[in-house]
Amino acid sequence: MKIALLGYGRMGKTIEQIALQKGHEIVLKIDEHTTNYDIKIADIAIDFSIPSVAFNNISNCLNNHVPVVSGTTGWLNKYDEATALCNIKNGGFIYASNFSLGVNIFFELNEYLAKIMKNLSQYQISMEEIHHTKKLDEPSGTAITLAEAIIKHSNKSNWALNVTNKETEIPIVAKRIPNIPGTHAIEYTSEVDTIEIKHTAHNRDGFALGAVIAAEWLVGKTGIYTMKDVLGLK
Repeated sequence: MKIALLGYGRMGKTIEQIALQKGHEIVLKIDEHTTNYDIKIADIAIDFSIPSVAFNNISNCLNNHVPVVSGTTGWLNKYDEATALCNIKNGGFIYASNFSLGVNIFFELNEYLAKIMKNLSQYQISMEEIHHTKKLDEPSGTAITLAEAIIKHSNKSNWALNVTNKETEIPIVAKRIPNIPGTHAIEYTSEVDTIEIKHTAHNRDGFALGAVIAAEWLVGKTGIYTMKDVLGLK
């Protein structure tokens, strides 16, 4: 594949290394200061940019019939616009808050556990996410995805960083610590015990590998997909 990297920070550089190891070609390396490039020379684009430019990156790809995989978080107020454009242009689009294969397995475990705990009101739920100090959004997109899956199977109606009502809100604690790629933990606590599931990333390679696998899967397809489609979890 000829890949355009939209965002050439630490994740972009890691994706580049893995893509090259898998025999792909990087034809564009774009950051927020890059202008006057032709996205059409790429077979596919992988977007790990910043929230302020992600939607423009995705729109540019779809308008030029280049399928795009996006892992940028913090821009989802425009997600519906992106999917609408994808449908209009008959394009290909995958968004995931986290492309790690392990995290996507964790998503499935989280949802399964939420279904089991739904009617056990003696347990109070809480979440914690820890990332490096350069992460721009808080809480992480992964934490939001986890919380939304729990909400779907519980009496909770929202998540919050500063909880005012534990009966209706899932409390999320977000920590920023140097050199932490990403840790997410979910606890169900009662007076007698605690049930915890946790995912700890050791480095960025898992995120990057998953993004490249998603790009390989998306080439030649049209439609709006998730990592459930890529991994055959639907």
